[in-house]
Amino acid sequence: MDIASSQPIDLMFESHFRWLCNRLRAQLGCTFSAEDVASETFAQVLALPPATTIKEPRALLTTIAQRLVYDIWRRRDLERAYLELLAAMPEQSQPSPEESALVLQSLLTVERLLDGLSDKARAAFLYSQVDGMTYAEIAARLKVSTGRVQQYVAQGLLCCYTATST
Repeated sequence: MDIASSQPIDLMFESHFRWLCNRLRAQLGCTFSAEDVASETFAQVLALPPATTIKEPRALLTTIAQRLVYDIWRRRDLERAYLELLAAMPEQSQPSPEESALVLQSLLTVERLLDGLSDKARAAFLYSQVDGMTYAEIAARLKVSTGRVQQYVAQGLLCCYTATST
């Protein structure tokens, strides 16, 4: 990237970084997390195609930052649910800290893989693959037909297959 093409991002950074950090701090409740998200937001702006024209920088920055915040919140929710599950287990059945970290990382990876699915498709896939529920049980829980459950599970399998084959 040459100086001429980096100048607009420099100006955008100078003009909007503090504003974005303040906005994010209100959402996240932590100055350091807000600065991390703001920095990642600008890194993603830098990764945009060179021909991208940014007419409304605050709107673009807000959109990118909000997606990052949603990712943080989803990850925290998943971690919290996993830790609650661990706390409910008898102590002798609990995995080691290393195993817990591996399981949590695997859960986050699966969650990212299934991110593009609808809520019902994601739920159907997880009920089938993780909880071992039958299609009929899933259909009753989600209030859809078993044929629709089959489609949802196939969508989840396709997401996983596509991710692992690239």
